[in-house]
Amino acid sequence: MASFKNADAGIIVDQLIKTIQEQRDYLSEIDGKIGDGDHGINMNKGFTMCEDKLKGKTYNLSEGLSILGETLLDDIGGSMGPLYGMLFDEMAMACEDAEEIDAEVFGEMVTNAVEGLQEISPAKVGDKSLIDTLVPAKEAFIAAKEEGKEFAQCLEAMNEAAEKGWQSTKDLVAKIGRASRLGERSRGVLDAGATSCYFIVTGIGKAAIGLLK
Repeated sequence: MASFKNADAGIIVDQLIKTIQEQRDYLSEIDGKIGDGDHGINMNKGFTMCEDKLKGKTYNLSEGLSILGETLLDDIGGSMGPLYGMLFDEMAMACEDAEEIDAEVFGEMVTNAVEGLQEISPAKVGDKSLIDTLVPAKEAFIAAKEEGKEFAQCLEAMNEAAEKGWQSTKDLVAKIGRASRLGERSRGVLDAGATSCYFIVTGIGKAAIGLLK
């Protein structure tokens, strides 16, 4: 299949919520090495609040992403709420008028997500942040699409690039956020935001591949 129905894809948001809930302790463990240690707790709180809002409702992908974005924007403190709120809002807007989600629409979703984040965050690739996961993932998807690869292959390329980007943060020195105060001491540890972004990007990718089968 070259596409899946927007109406059938609310399950992607359901699976994202489950993934973040399952990774709560791991995210906080990583964050505790060079941060406050509450990243997993805050992410779990926001995603679980979204789960509560979605209970009993029928929703498509764009509606689910929009509710998730609004929840994170309104109800999570710190820097990650606005960042992930923007990411999901931008993805939702890019597909709200689409009956079918194909590689072209999905490419717009990930492109808008990156551009939206770059409007509110100064972080660049190499600064040890979620951008180190998200930007390579977006670029890999777009490159595969432009090479004429199938939608599922584009998603697989995105997931592979997300993992490489996430792992790259271990060798980086933090240049943004609280961890930047540690200088060289921030090297040798994965970034918590890049880690949650890895689970989000690959969670979306895997769920979308499942819908294409």
